[in-house]
Amino acid sequence: MMLTSVRSLLAATILAGSVLAASPALAQDDGAASPITISGNAAVTSDYRFRGVSLSGGDPAIQGGVDVAHESGFYVGTWGSSIDGGALGEMELDVYAGWTGDVAEGVTFDIGLLYYMYPASDSVAGVELDTDYFEPYASIGTTMGPVGATVGVAYAWEQDALGGNDNLYLYTDWSLGIPDTPVTFNAHLGYTDGALAPPLLAGSTDDSGLDWSVGVSATVYGGLSLGVSYVGVEGPSIDGFTDDTIVATLSFAG
Repeated sequence: MMLTSVRSLLAATILAGSVLAASPALAQDDGAASPITISGNAAVTSDYRFRGVSLSGGDPAIQGGVDVAHESGFYVGTWGSSIDGGALGEMELDVYAGWTGDVAEGVTFDIGLLYYMYPASDSVAGVELDTDYFEPYASIGTTMGPVGATVGVAYAWEQDALGGNDNLYLYTDWSLGIPDTPVTFNAHLGYTDGALAPPLLAGSTDDSGLDWSVGVSATVYGGLSLGVSYVGVEGPSIDGFTDDTIVATLSFAG
């Protein structure tokens, strides 16, 4: 996904199976390159951790998405993942749109709006639960040799799905590619203040908390990659939800 891409944020987290690549049908008749690029991603992960919190109940998840980008920097995309079930159902589907581009030499800016949907969410006494919500986001990143760094913010205003509350997420991601190898080390630190804070979700009264991860990934072949990360959060430790864990992800992007 474009997050941290859109999810480094994603999730972070992300992305093995088949995938869509740029479509030859978009090429112009005169052979010139198309201004539109279509890309896709797919993954199998041992645990879908969203900002440190498991949405798959500590179990494996299947994920994937498609992005359509214009040469101007504007893009739209969608990304989905299987989740644990319960009140949110068994699927998360995200739709997003935004713009990304260089704002200075070596500095890239990304801004957009993301909509989280849970199509199979449950109901109570025949009344559908409010589970879907919007979240604008922005990030700025740079690369200095083998080192990449990104800082970002995502803010969901007061919405019914968040219990009438809002949520602020601040994060930074770092990467270090080992020259002449397919190996990259990664680190993430995030801070949540609001309805989605890990301690609050785990039953505490604290509506703020940190999440973090450190890991390593390697290109296996072409767009196929394998990554392993250690993920943790602040607050009460609940097995398969907010406990520290090791997450392995096999992903393909093209």
